[in-house]
Amino acid sequence: MTKSIRAVLDTNVFVSAALSKSPTSPTREALERWKRGEFILLICTPLAEEIAEKLQDHSVDEEKIVALVETLAVLAEWVEVPSEKIEALLSDPDDNVIVACAVEGRANYLVTYDPHFDSLNGEYRGVMVLKAIPFLEVLRGEND
Repeated sequence: MTKSIRAVLDTNVFVSAALSKSPTSPTREALERWKRGEFILLICTPLAEEIAEKLQDHSVDEEKIVALVETLAVLAEWVEVPSEKIEALLSDPDDNVIVACAVEGRANYLVTYDPHFDSLNGEYRGVMVLKAIPFLEVLRGEND
């Protein structure tokens, strides 16, 4: 795939993938497609820390968390998010960091299940805000 799709996956996408029992889980598929190089995953340090913290909160096996963090370190594109670039857009400050990561990283997509993002009405500064299934449709080329 030559499309250079750039995306930020919210913490809840990683948690959903880790907790899912279904082999056809959309969040699992999104992570597998990232690992296969079908899109560029953008991440910043606060988001990576939140992902690890939430996975621990959900009692995900420590070895799986370490493996994910190591994979992020190698395969993801790390974005520096200066504090002055974090806008108070959403009610949860952690969510504002995720939006800033997407904007600073020039993401095409921000994938989340968090209803706090609904106030952005599906788009912010050129970043489309989607749930996992519409994002997978993009990756699969179903919207061309």
